[in-house]
Amino acid sequence: MEWQQLEYFRVVARTEHFTRAAERLAISQPALSRSITHLEETLGVSLFDRVGRSVKLNAYGRLFLTRVEKGLQEIQDGIHELQQLKDPYTGTVSLAFVMTFGLSLLPDFIGKFNQLYPQVKLQLFQNTTAGIIRQLLDSEADLSILGAIDHRNQLEWQKLLDEELYVYVPAKHRLADRDAIRLEELSQDPFISFKKGYSMRALTDQFCQQAGFTPHIVFEGEDVATVSVLVSSGIGVTLIPSFTGITSNKIKKLRVTEPLCRREIGLAWLKGRTLSPSADLLRTFIQSYFQ
Repeated sequence: MEWQQLEYFRVVARTEHFTRAAERLAISQPALSRSITHLEETLGVSLFDRVGRSVKLNAYGRLFLTRVEKGLQEIQDGIHELQQLKDPYTGTVSLAFVMTFGLSLLPDFIGKFNQLYPQVKLQLFQNTTAGIIRQLLDSEADLSILGAIDHRNQLEWQKLLDEELYVYVPAKHRLADRDAIRLEELSQDPFISFKKGYSMRALTDQFCQQAGFTPHIVFEGEDVATVSVLVSSGIGVTLIPSFTGITSNKIKKLRVTEPLCRREIGLAWLKGRTLSPSADLLRTFIQSYFQ
C-alpha cells in the first residue's frame, strides 16, 4: 500500500466519480481505476459500490476514508514541520478569528508579533463561529480566536480575556445623553444585529432575553462597519464590543448596567494535532500577550 494510492482513494471518495477524480489528479482514468482496484485487493474488501460510470462509498469505504484523511493530514503536518525545523522562525501560520474581535485588539498583537518574527507569514481569516470551528476541524486553520465553544471534545479552548459589550445608539436617540442604561430600556427599539451563526447575534439574543424581551431585529449584518453606519443613520440600536473611529455627532456608546454584558474570548486549536513550530510560536505569543 502506497501513500499515492491513499491520496487517489481520497479524491475518488470525495468526487464519487472516476473521470472527475482522474482529471483532478492529472492521471488517466484506467491508471486510477487500477490503483483503486489494487488498493481494494490489498485490503480484501470493496470500498465503492459501482453504479454505471459513478461510484458511491460503501460502509467499508466510509470507515476507511475517515482513517485515511487523518493519516494523510498527519503526513502533511510532518512534512511541514520538518521543513520549518530548518528555521523555526520561518513558516506559515493560519489564524481564524471572529469578525468583531478584529476591531482593536487584533491589529495590536499581530503588529507586535510581526515585529518580533518578521519571517513568519500569517494567513488571517475572518469567519463566523461555526465557520471557524469547521476550519479547525478540517485543519484549514492552525489557531483561532473566538468565544466560548461547545466542541471541547474535539477542540482545545483557552480563555484569553473578558470583553465588555456596549450599546450604540444614534446621536439623536432619546437616551443618547446618558452614559449608561439598563438593556430593558431598549425593549421597544429596533435592533441592528448580525446574522444567525455569528456569536454576537447569539449574545444579543441572550442578553435581551435576560432583560425580559426579544429584540426586534430590523437588519442582519455581517460586519461592524455596516452595523455602525446603520445605527448612525437612525435605523436602530446595536450591542457590540467597543471600537474606535466613531464620531459622537452621529453615534453614541453607552454602558449597560443590567444585565452584565460581557463575553469570553479564547484561543482554540484542534485537540491532538501537533502544531508546526511557527504555529506553536504564535500560540505561545498570544497566550503571553493576554496574560
